[in-house]
Amino acid sequence: MALTATPIPCLSDNYAWLLRAADGRLAVCDPAEDAPVAAVIDPMGGKLDLILLTHHHGDHVAGVPGLVARYGAKVVGAAADKHRLPPLDQAVSPGDTVDVLGSKAAVLASDGHTRGHIAFHIADSHILLCGDTLFSLGCGRLLEGTAEQMFASLAALAALPGETLVCCGHEYTESNARFAITVEPDNAALKARIAEAQAQRAAGKPTLPSTIASERAANPFVRAPDIATLAHIRAGKDNFR
Repeated sequence: MALTATPIPCLSDNYAWLLRAADGRLAVCDPAEDAPVAAVIDPMGGKLDLILLTHHHGDHVAGVPGLVARYGAKVVGAAADKHRLPPLDQAVSPGDTVDVLGSKAAVLASDGHTRGHIAFHIADSHILLCGDTLFSLGCGRLLEGTAEQMFASLAALAALPGETLVCCGHEYTESNARFAITVEPDNAALKARIAEAQAQRAAGKPTLPSTIASERAANPFVRAPDIATLAHIRAGKDNFR
């Protein structure tokens, strides 16, 4: 593949995603902190070309100023969210493409969690950088957007090739699983995914990336047949303890 994607743990449960090209060039998506990212980059040659941002929340952008100061990386984010993001070198909109270390990333609309949220699909590497829209076995809270927007966003992401890697912003899989199994208690794919995630965490490994195929089979939010069902499930998750 043209690029590889590796999660870098930040804060308590965030992941920044490090993208590496075959020639060693590096990019990062949604750095919540600069120090954990720098700790990975410096031993790899100490150069960062690009920073991709999916949305404006502090736990996705707070590391940007430090990384820009340290490496001079260029910053790409949504034009619609420009007023709430760190200074952008390239403001993009859904339908645009971005050169990411020599690969083309399609900019996808993914409103719902926030207004102006975007995702990046790097087709030649089977990578989806989806921020807080799609999680493994879950989806983002509707903080600014509507169930209608989230339904459209999830449908668009679910239509990507099944082998696409879901590189999302948080290690939420086990907590999502506890709710998901109450929605689809007889879903064999969900049960298998829960067992896999538990084994991954027990071994000290991330549960991510997952795949679009896995989310189609096991994620009740992706599997919701209509907007009303998604809204009902999302409300249930919001109140789940």
